[in-house]
Formats: sequence, C-alpha cells, structure tokens
Amino acid sequence: MKFKKGDKVIIISGADKGKEGTILKVLTKTNRVVLEGEGLTKIKKHLKPSQVNPDGGIIEIEKPIHASNVMLIDPKDKTRTRIGYKTVTETKNKEEVTKKVRYAKKSGKELK
Repeated sequence: MKFKKGDKVIIISGADKGKEGTILKVLTKTNRVVLEGEGLTKIKKHLKPSQVNPDGGIIEIEKPIHASNVMLIDPKDKTRTRIGYKTVTETKNKEEVTKKVRYAKKSGKELK
C-alpha cells in the first residue's frame, strides 16, 4: 500500500466525498485506512458496562475507509495526486547509496 501514517488525503468517493483528513492508521491486510478529521466517517459504538468502563454508553469512533476511495493531497499545489516511487542515488562518505523514495506524480515533489 502506498499510503503512510500522517499523509494528508482527500476522499474521492462516498458520502464524505471532497472532505480532507489525515491518516491515523493503515490496515494493510484489508487495504483500508483510518482518517482523522472534522466529521469524517464516524460511527457510534454501543459499549456494555465493564470494569474499565463501568457506565457503558455510546462512543464515536473513526470508521476505516477503503484505500481506493482516497487520494493524496499534493504538498506543493494542494490538489489531489497519485503516489509514485523512484530510486535516488546519494553520495555519503564517498559511497553511493541508493534508496527508494515516494513522490507526488503531479508536482514531482518527494514525500516523507
């Protein structure tokens, strides 16, 4: 999966289409991401009383969304973009080091 924790993304389909958020968690086995943001994919969960939560009650939690329904926000021009990979060679201590780097395909800017 090309998404990482902390990426800023925009939802491209579904009920929350057009809203932006930050990735809290990446679930690689189910190909889903959990987003943090104002009014994004929240569900209400009913909890039974337990020793940890003696009153029980209803809490709101973030619902995972499929990774195909989100796109990365380009850090340069704040539009949605795809993610690509390229190999970069650097010289450190007179040695060439190659590493794989993520980049935004629209602007070409490297991502963290």
